[in-house]
Amino acid sequence: MGCQMDSKQYTYRVIWSAEDNEYVGLCAEFPSLSWLDADQSKAFSGIEELVADVVADMVSNNEKVPTPLSGKI
Repeated sequence: MGCQMDSKQYTYRVIWSAEDNEYVGLCAEFPSLSWLDADQSKAFSGIEELVADVVADMVSNNEKVPTPLSGKI
């Protein structure tokens, strides 16, 4: 995908976790990542920022960045 990868193109969702009593931000293309927050919108922005950081790190290490699900048509 190269350096121009926009992490906002990934598939995000926020679910409620009764176990954690918080919202969980998730990204389909990065199933090992999550972000917990008591505020739903902060859970979303948290996972979005975390994925952006991971993508930047992958790019700087010349690793293959996952293709967004929307690009797999």
